[in-house]
Amino acid sequence: MRSRLLLPFAMITSATLFLTACGSGGPGGAGASAVAARSGGVPTTDVVSAERKDDAAAGLLPAGTTRLTVAISVGGTPPGTTYLPDGTTLTGQDVDFTKAVAKVLGVRLKVEQASFEAILPALDSGKYDFGASNFGVTDERRRTIDFVTYVNDGQGFATRGDSELTRITDLRQLCGLNVATGAGTTFEATLEENKHVCADAGKKAYQVQTYSEQSAIWSSVQQGRSDVVMSTINGLRYAVAHQPGLKFLGEYHRLDVGFAFRKGTKLAPAFQAAVNKLLADGTYARILKKWGTTGSAIGKSRISPPELKRPADRAA
Repeated sequence: MRSRLLLPFAMITSATLFLTACGSGGPGGAGASAVAARSGGVPTTDVVSAERKDDAAAGLLPAGTTRLTVAISVGGTPPGTTYLPDGTTLTGQDVDFTKAVAKVLGVRLKVEQASFEAILPALDSGKYDFGASNFGVTDERRRTIDFVTYVNDGQGFATRGDSELTRITDLRQLCGLNVATGAGTTFEATLEENKHVCADAGKKAYQVQTYSEQSAIWSSVQQGRSDVVMSTINGLRYAVAHQPGLKFLGEYHRLDVGFAFRKGTKLAPAFQAAVNKLLADGTYARILKKWGTTGSAIGKSRISPPELKRPADRAA
């Protein structure tokens, strides 16, 4: 795990942790990011800095709120949070949404880097005001966490290009395989909770291998220690498009994704209004276009909606 970085969002300078204006063009320059993506680089188009404070949304914040502490996990693979080549500046879809919401609300951000699995448990203690790391909204998490949704992503699978697997729609297809995934994620929970499906079918159980960083997951697959990766749909599609010798095995379970807060937070209405403002003014669409995730668009932000169910689950 990398050392924690504590940096304010007070000024837009080259020293700030979040990516600020760079690359070509302003909000309309998304074409440059597409070129970067095709060449294997990280998109750098600035689609956020033109955003301005919205008094109506900001008025929903608790009185006196001027600065918020956000926890972000660096996954290492776009569109998730990663570093620019300078090794210190964070960028990614979650970073852009966090920056944009802060601008709409007129607040400064104190950014803390933390491991993915540590963020949600720390919210209740007040260590962070919110987390922004592609957190899927599940019924289990909603018992202790409040969410404000901003995209729809979910769970999927990928593997090496030489694998005999072509598509995974049922966890029983994983029986006898080694499955690599992120620690503390919905993927790990889904795999662990459903291990019984192999025994129920009279087959050898799959083995769950957890890692804290995406780079370690992909190394495990490329080197043959793991047979399959279970991760975010968007992250898998990006990896397959930019890493040779990989193939996408399909979507498994769509989930809403949201900013995460301690249960009972007073911040949720303001964040919801801010996301809806981004949807209305076009910044939302520009962020998704930049990261190649337009298929994850939502129509409106919601506060802690019920977990989306798989079609097979709804039919059961």
